[in-house]
Amino acid sequence: MRPTAGLGLKPQHYADALAAEDEGLWFEVHPENYMAAGGPRLRALEAIRRQHPLSLHGVGLSLAADADPDPTHLAALKALADRFEPFVVSEHLAWSAWRGVHQPDLLPFPRTRAALDRIAGNIGRTQDALGRTILVENPSLYLPLTGHDYDETDFLAQLARRTGCGLLVDVNNVFVSASNLGYAAEAYLDALPAGAIGEIHLAGHGPDEGGSALLIDTHGAPVAEPVWTLYRRLVGRIGPRPTLIERDDDIPAFAVLMAERDRAHEMLTGTGASACPQPVQEPAHV
Repeated sequence: MRPTAGLGLKPQHYADALAAEDEGLWFEVHPENYMAAGGPRLRALEAIRRQHPLSLHGVGLSLAADADPDPTHLAALKALADRFEPFVVSEHLAWSAWRGVHQPDLLPFPRTRAALDRIAGNIGRTQDALGRTILVENPSLYLPLTGHDYDETDFLAQLARRTGCGLLVDVNNVFVSASNLGYAAEAYLDALPAGAIGEIHLAGHGPDEGGSALLIDTHGAPVAEPVWTLYRRLVGRIGPRPTLIERDDDIPAFAVLMAERDRAHEMLTGTGASACPQPVQEPAHV
């Protein structure tokens, strides 16, 4: 089955996922939740994998850290990927571990030449260990950092060119970062190399609890209409890509998430009133 639009898989939805027969439906999991020798979660994932494609979306490799990826973590990730054969493996352009200390967040960094060399090396080590290419996701940003040598879109394009990795474009992250840092989300998306984009994420956001204008990438709300508008613009330019609806907090019933998923599916497949226009053809990524 060719993946079109999918959902992040939650334990409370295992039975619903097993019963679903929708065209193109796929599921994403964080591999860190399944790096175990056995148990009910792995048994459920095996059953779902027999019916639907899976993707692995990592949160623990800390690719932007000033250190190589943890070899034990890489070995566990490879074992999981070999077992479940996901159609894609992805990670975040961020760091979360340093000198043995693990932070409960995906943290930013100055996009310097040294950082480009280091992260490209870490992506290369990851791809060599897994025996496959990965996708790298753009971050959500909340405060401006100084010392950049590259715009973020240039940095991502450089990583793709150097390592052969692809890009996972989180449209909600683009919207949140653009709002917080004061740039145009449309220009950001238009600058990304179309041929490198292997997957798209859509999620919800919300205001900072402090009452400021800051937006937080909460994954705890429906996809906002401005994000759908940006998504339509992106798919209209680059063509269909597997698209995920992310929801990690205040998780509603499976049917509620499937309604959002179906909206993305209609855009990707050209069915329904929300179908996207034919994309403008662009040179393939090299």
